[in-house]
Amino acid sequence: MTRVALVTGGTRGIGAAISIALKNAGYRVAANYAGNDEKARAFQAETGIKVYKWDVSSYQACAEGIGRVEADLGPVEILVNNAGITRDAMFHKMTPEQWNEVIGTNLTGLFNMTHPIWNAMRERNFGRVINISSINGQKGQMGQANYSAAKAGDLGFTKALAQEGAAKGITVNAICPGYIGTEMVRAIPEKVLTERIIPQIPVGRLGEPEEIARCVVFLASDDAGFITGSTISANGGQFFV
Repeated sequence: MTRVALVTGGTRGIGAAISIALKNAGYRVAANYAGNDEKARAFQAETGIKVYKWDVSSYQACAEGIGRVEADLGPVEILVNNAGITRDAMFHKMTPEQWNEVIGTNLTGLFNMTHPIWNAMRERNFGRVINISSINGQKGQMGQANYSAAKAGDLGFTKALAQEGAAKGITVNAICPGYIGTEMVRAIPEKVLTERIIPQIPVGRLGEPEEIARCVVFLASDDAGFITGSTISANGGQFFV
């Protein structure tokens, strides 16, 4: 039976590439999104991947959304926690709202999405949880105390949960992308990209969303069954751990 994969933030950017790559690898894919109905409808029409709207910062919304996915497609066996937001500000100007919104989506969202399906994965003795963290969760980034803290928390969550899932056939891994050529990154002024960002990347270019997606497809596969609690740093050599 074809396995079901659920990708949060799965209709745009890196998430869209992940959803498409998993579909092409033979999974039945559900793509969650939070806000842009027009983009989500276009993505579904173009790819044939079913889309589902809810906010991952709400536990109840996640439980209900997962229920809709499983009613349509079957039990979720592959979970990709990709949804993320930024609310950048220097710390002395950062508001509690900016802090809480980012933590709520980028860190608490992992709990909210993983917890409702965890027991079923344990009962089936199989599961794949893949968390999309960030290079800035590894090295920190000025103006992103909220984002860096959340993404570093994602790595701690990954390592702890991997130890709990291992005996039940569940692997939990993380991917830390560097600068990836998404719509958001390519909107950065060309001068900033060419003079400040790309020179920091030893391979001399931005990454492509599909390169992150290929990491996800591998970690989701049976071939990756002996890999858990690990972090793949996909950043073109910009930062080594």
